[in-house]
Amino acid sequence: MAKDSFPATANHPSDVNGSHKNGDAVGNGHTQPAKCGSLDLTVLGLNSGTCMDGIDCALVRYRQSSPEAPLHMQLLHYDELAVPDWIKTPVLEMLRETKTTPSQMSQVNVQLGHMFADAIDTFCAKFNVEKSSIDLVGSHGQTIWLLSMPKKGETRSAFCLGEGTVISAATGITAVTDFRMAEQAVGRQGAPLVALIDGLLLHHPTKWRICQNIGGIANLCIIPPDSEGGVDRMVDWDCGPGNMFIDHAMRYFTNGKMEYDRDGEWGARGTVDQAIVDAFLENNWYVNHSPPKTTGRETFGDNEGQMLVSQCLEKGLSKYDTVATITRITAQNIVRQYQTFFKDWKKIDEIFMCGGGARNPNIIQYLQRNLPTMQIRSLDETGVPSDAKEAVSFAQQAVEAVLGRAALVPVNSDTLTPNTISGKIAPGLGWRRLMRMCAEFGSDDGRLPMVKEIVVDAPYEKWKHMPDVYSSA
Repeated sequence: MAKDSFPATANHPSDVNGSHKNGDAVGNGHTQPAKCGSLDLTVLGLNSGTCMDGIDCALVRYRQSSPEAPLHMQLLHYDELAVPDWIKTPVLEMLRETKTTPSQMSQVNVQLGHMFADAIDTFCAKFNVEKSSIDLVGSHGQTIWLLSMPKKGETRSAFCLGEGTVISAATGITAVTDFRMAEQAVGRQGAPLVALIDGLLLHHPTKWRICQNIGGIANLCIIPPDSEGGVDRMVDWDCGPGNMFIDHAMRYFTNGKMEYDRDGEWGARGTVDQAIVDAFLENNWYVNHSPPKTTGRETFGDNEGQMLVSQCLEKGLSKYDTVATITRITAQNIVRQYQTFFKDWKKIDEIFMCGGGARNPNIIQYLQRNLPTMQIRSLDETGVPSDAKEAVSFAQQAVEAVLGRAALVPVNSDTLTPNTISGKIAPGLGWRRLMRMCAEFGSDDGRLPMVKEIVVDAPYEKWKHMPDVYSSA
């Protein structure tokens, strides 16, 4: 491995506002890299999840002394912003009814672009960050439709809106978007998309680990120990419903006043109807489909959630029983995925939880009871808050896109073709300076090597703590 010239920590005073002191300052708020050929970028990752429950914003500084050296990262600021009702309500209605006209779809794409640009303004104002100090934005966008497993006569496709050129024009920052379609373009399904950060944060010399995310959809990444392939032998897939059905039930029972089951309070007050849980898991086609597989709102959306709610109510369940039963579907399916589709599941030493569902004690305690030989831990232990992981992932994917550097690919993917395109790029005001740094990073004799080691320079401690239900190291 190449010598790593960066220190293990990087708590420069100038880090607090998104800029960095690593050479002579230049007039546009950026700094020159310490030496020609090294990488030093400040990137804002954005993620709006399937449930539209918020916009995750992660400002990350990346440094790499050479293409062969470890990639250093430091999370400078993180926040979650509410999705404004003016766009959330019509988009959710559009997804439920699936009767949108081309005119409406075109307008929503631009409106979502402005929503993300406004989020950048709000985030920067809160943390006193100059937008000119941000080199790059990586925006996942809002997933409208994911046709990752097409039937005969259909074409694999992904539709994530939030126009990158609008983001770039409104903020002046180069924006990278449409990561899912970029993956599908080389023959993969376009999801889960986050194995890159999962593997880099969690690979271990001797331990088998799982990164278990519970967002609107639950997904997993299995990382073997380095002695058995490590990041080069990862597998991942979407498990099925995460918070999607739970959130729908909460909105239904509270007329939209509650978006989710905070701290699992409603679920804890109810009694699970095990027959409903088992029937759903036995009969759902996706749950029982072998990986590789990916899914989204088109399979586990509000309409499907309402069918479950109605089934519970028709059987006489209370609102608390209903939420408890739907929560159990998510938790029990996670265990089912391990035991059905990973033959070596008993080798797993540790499961690291992330996503909104990682804050639901009812889910965590179920996993602990049913996987007693495994430690259930929070991803926060890596130095990256579990809530921030996906936004951080899209920040790094934006870096890979502008470098033209392929990212790690799980070995159970439809194809292992390296992807050097990663996303669509909308140049900002600092585009030429950004491209100069990227062009000088490495030689011109071929592809840059994939990143296989990451160093978290300092743990991020300015975010809310996880519930006190987790195992510790």
